[in-house]
Amino acid sequence: MRRISFTLVFSCVAAISAVAQSINYTTRIQALNKNIYSKLYDAKANLYLETNNVEANKGNHSFLWPLTALLQAANEMEVLEPRKQYIAPVMKAIEQYYTDRAPAPGYQAMVVKEKTDPRFYDDNEWIAIALMDAYARTHKKEYLETSKMIYRFLLTGYNQVGGGGFYWEEGNLKSKNTCSNGPGILVALRLYQATKEKAYLDTAIKVYNWTKQNLLAPNGVYFDALRVPSLKIDSAFYTYNAGTMLQSGVVLYNITKDNKYLNDARSVAVASEKVFFKDGHLPGNYWFNAVLARGIIALYHTDKNRKQLQFIIDDAEYVWNNERDEQNLLGKQKIKSLIDQSAMIETYARLQKLMLKQ
Repeated sequence: MRRISFTLVFSCVAAISAVAQSINYTTRIQALNKNIYSKLYDAKANLYLETNNVEANKGNHSFLWPLTALLQAANEMEVLEPRKQYIAPVMKAIEQYYTDRAPAPGYQAMVVKEKTDPRFYDDNEWIAIALMDAYARTHKKEYLETSKMIYRFLLTGYNQVGGGGFYWEEGNLKSKNTCSNGPGILVALRLYQATKEKAYLDTAIKVYNWTKQNLLAPNGVYFDALRVPSLKIDSAFYTYNAGTMLQSGVVLYNITKDNKYLNDARSVAVASEKVFFKDGHLPGNYWFNAVLARGIIALYHTDKNRKQLQFIIDDAEYVWNNERDEQNLLGKQKIKSLIDQSAMIETYARLQKLMLKQ
C-alpha cells in the first residue's frame, strides 16, 4: 500500500508540474497589461477606467476597488521583473483618492476631485496588503508608512458591537463582514512581520478569533457578514472570504508555530475546493478567486502539497481558454473590466513564480 500511495502522489506532482511547465504565463501577463494601458488607462489624468465601454463608465474614472487589484498585480509583475516600475503609476492614481477627513486619513471610493464618496475599510486594506508585500521585497519606507496610515484608519472601524470586528464601510454600522476582517487581519500581520510591534499581532489574533467564531460556516468556508445589531448572518459564500482567512491562518502559523492555525488553513483549503470548484472552474469573479489563490499558494509554501494547487491552475486555464476574446481581454461579459484583467495578471504572475521555482 505504501508503494502504491507513493506512486499515486508522485504521479499527481508530475502531472501538475507538466501542466504548469507547458504554459507561457509571461506572454499572457504581457498581453493583459498591454490591454490595460491601451484600453483602460487615461494617461493625461494618470487614472484608470472601470471598463472598456464609455457608456458603462458614465464619464467616471474607475472606483478604487479595481485599482487595489491592479496594485497587487503590479507587485506580482515586479516580483517577476524587479527592475520594472509597475507599482508607481498605480500608486500615482490611488493617491488621487486620498482624503484626510476625520477621524483618520484614508482613501475614498472615487477620485476626490471628481466626487466626495464613502470610504470602505476593505478597499484600504487591499492597498495595504499589496504595499506590505512590496515592502517585504523592496523595503521602501513609503510603502510601510502608507500601510501604517491605513491601519490607523482601519482601527476607527472597530468596536465591540457584536463582540468585536471591523465594519465594512465607514459610517455604515449595519454589518461586519469577512471581507473587511479577513484582510484586516493580514494588514496587521504584515505590519507585525515588518516592525515586530506586538500591538499588531494582538489585533490580528483578536480579529482572527472573532471572525472564526462568528463567521466560519459548517461547510468549512466563511459566511459573508454578521448583521448588526441583529446578529443575523448573511449566509452568502465567496471565494475571497475563504482566501483571506486561509492566508491569515498560514501567516499566523508561520509567526507563532501554533499548529491550530495551520490546521485551520488546511481545513479552509479543502473546503474551498469542495464548495467552489465545480465543472472544472471556480465561480465567475476573477478577483475573488485571485484572493483565494493567494491563500492556497501561501499554504503550498508551508505544506508543499502540490496537489492542492491543481484546482487553481485548472481554473486559470479555464478562464484563458474559454473566457477570452480576440483581443485577449478576459471576462464572460461583452464589456471587459479593469478588475478582471488585473486579477488574472496577479494569478498568472503567481503561477509563473511557482513554475520558476520548480
